[in-house]
Amino acid sequence: MSEQTFLVLTALAEEPLHGYAIVQAVEQLSEGRMALRVGTLYGVLDRLVADGLAERDREEVHQGRLRRYYRLTDSGVRALQAEVARLSANVRAASAVLRARGLQPWASRA
Repeated sequence: MSEQTFLVLTALAEEPLHGYAIVQAVEQLSEGRMALRVGTLYGVLDRLVADGLAERDREEVHQGRLRRYYRLTDSGVRALQAEVARLSANVRAASAVLRARGLQPWASRA
């Protein structure tokens, strides 16, 4: 699973969101490391919908523009849980290797 997909699924885990809110949530979740472009976001959302991991929730008109909301499906929740488990196992393994070398796993950013 790509980091973009992971962060979009994470953003949708709390509540249904529309595109711009997803972009904002991804930027916040990634602490500014990832800024999704609109085209990229809708490509990710189209794949998630096609794979049954997300679905359209509702549409609203806001200031004359249509907002389409997306939400996770049960399959999307399970996929996110599986990816969290996979990433956590990778972090544990890498941390153990670093500690064995006398290094701190969480080096501060310079």
